[in-house]
Amino acid sequence: MEQKLRRDCNMGENLKKLRSEKGLSQEKLCAELQLRSCDIGRTTYQKYESGNLNIPISVLIQLKKIYGCTYDDFFAGLDPDENTP
Repeated sequence: MEQKLRRDCNMGENLKKLRSEKGLSQEKLCAELQLRSCDIGRTTYQKYESGNLNIPISVLIQLKKIYGCTYDDFFAGLDPDENTP
C-alpha cells in the first residue's frame, strides 16, 4: 500500500529572511546559537531553512532573542486563511 506524506507548512523562507536582515551567515548564526546552549551546526540549520527538518521550539526562542522579532515573524504568510476576508 502506497503512503503519501503531506508536506507541512515551511517557515524556512521566513528564517532565511530574518537571518539575512540581520546580516548573519548560517555559520555566524549557529555560533551565536551555540553560545546560547543550542547545539546546532550549519548543516542542521540549513535543513531548517530548506524545510527538510522541523525547527525545535527551544531554537525559535533563541532566534527570537537574536533577531529581536516577534513569533508572528516566523509564521508570516503560512496561514492560507490569513488573507481571506
